[in-house]
Amino acid sequence: MGSLPSDCFERSKFLFFIVFLVVSLNCLPIKANQCRNNSVATPRIPAYDILLSLQTLALDGYFSLEDNEHAAKDFGNIYHCPPLAILHPKAVSDISRTIKHIFETDSTSELKIAARGHGHSLQGQAQAYQGLVVNMESLEGPEMTVHGGEFPYVDVSAGELWINILHETLKHGLAPKSWTDYLHLTVGGTLSNAGINGQAFRHGPQIDNIFQLEVVTGKGDVLTCSENQNADLFYGVLGGLGQFGIITRARISLEPAPMKVKWIRVLYSEFSIFARDQEYLISLENTFDYVEGFVIINRTGILNNWRSSFNPKDPLQASQFNSDGRTFYSLEVAKYFNPDETEAMNQEVDRLLSELSYIPSTLFLSEVSYVDFQDRVHASEMKLRAKGLWEVPHPWLNLMIPRSGIHEFAHEVFEKILGETSNGPILIYPVNQSRWNNRTSLVTPEEDVFYLVAFLSSAVPFSTGKDSLDYIQRRNERIIEFCERAQLGVKQYLAHHRTQEEWEGHFGTRWQVMRRRKSEYDPLAILAPGHRIFQKPMSTTF
Repeated sequence: MGSLPSDCFERSKFLFFIVFLVVSLNCLPIKANQCRNNSVATPRIPAYDILLSLQTLALDGYFSLEDNEHAAKDFGNIYHCPPLAILHPKAVSDISRTIKHIFETDSTSELKIAARGHGHSLQGQAQAYQGLVVNMESLEGPEMTVHGGEFPYVDVSAGELWINILHETLKHGLAPKSWTDYLHLTVGGTLSNAGINGQAFRHGPQIDNIFQLEVVTGKGDVLTCSENQNADLFYGVLGGLGQFGIITRARISLEPAPMKVKWIRVLYSEFSIFARDQEYLISLENTFDYVEGFVIINRTGILNNWRSSFNPKDPLQASQFNSDGRTFYSLEVAKYFNPDETEAMNQEVDRLLSELSYIPSTLFLSEVSYVDFQDRVHASEMKLRAKGLWEVPHPWLNLMIPRSGIHEFAHEVFEKILGETSNGPILIYPVNQSRWNNRTSLVTPEEDVFYLVAFLSSAVPFSTGKDSLDYIQRRNERIIEFCERAQLGVKQYLAHHRTQEEWEGHFGTRWQVMRRRKSEYDPLAILAPGHRIFQKPMSTTF
């Protein structure tokens, strides 16, 4: 058993530590942009009484009260919200007992709980200022199991990384249908948001490819849910930002896995042609398996950056290409195949490319393994870590923009607001909402085709001016203000809002459903405080 100390001497030591912690935390200089919850009053003594009483619980895991600095930050590296303690659960029952104890004891909802996976939140969403963080990666539940048959699936812990799922399912010739671009993320984390990349136009996001979930609600109840069992909770937690329960296990849909990938990049100088070709590709039944794109702002030597991984279709033409520092739009596509399908795959790729209007001299191709393609961002991570450029602030902005407004958006943002620098990659690609399940909590624009646009900026520590954190944040605010002023119907993905009123606008017509589910599954508003959606206990009537 790994619970808190139980004898009198240890209890006294623990109580002394709590009192010391209260004094210390109240003396911390919390900047306005460091902790999302700094507007909430410092918890009164009852919260610490509850934390002290947790020592009576019989757990397989344990609580840690010191050296918890890592839980006070995330990948965004912008907010710093120290928790009082971290729960390291070994079993789902540890999470259930802890939440149930807090729910039954803390009627004023002073001690908040945040589930934390691999810590890749951007705006402190997985942090709990003076609360309790649950380390999901410490779960030691049943091992990952792969099942074949007509509808293959894999059962996994919510603390499992997608990269590990890829390696394990490939042993059975299978793989998940939908991915994120970066696989070193936990299952529970991506399913609480959506999980989107260039395959989403065909299969929908990751949340649309789940058969079953195990969830611990804000009351401490452990429920199994699916579209046929506890369906309201099932669809609520998928894309629900952790507001209704902590996902502890998932049953993920699989499909036959390819062995290789034909990976292609081409350039466009006109956004209208680039967007037209992207939309054309996702409208086809027989098309590429992956379609993404990115904006390249005023960068010279574009093709030289690709030469280590890609080969030019026509080396002579490619050598004569001159970008002159102009803005270009890159289409990135991929076709999956097995070695015995190479000839047919090449013919299909040639046919699809012949219908596009890219700059001919910029056609670059590569063939890689399926694993290398899906884990491609990790290679960039290793390079950035080696240069000390990974653990820096990441003021990312992710938007979902209706097709009807994408050209106005591109003109104003890419040509005017961004100016001469982009401070990092800008992803842009369309998806078909008709392939998505509209019963989940995910909010998207009200058009069948909309674009994912991600500004993946980094503020390096030695930077000034246009590379600084303040500059990038102000630029992001200008982009959001333009979208609101132009009434484009834009929604944020991995949303960051400061008030409940802003969240009401974000969810729109779904707000009442969110309130009802919060009242039913987390009435004390214990869970996921970092989003600042519900800050007070919920009324049971609407």
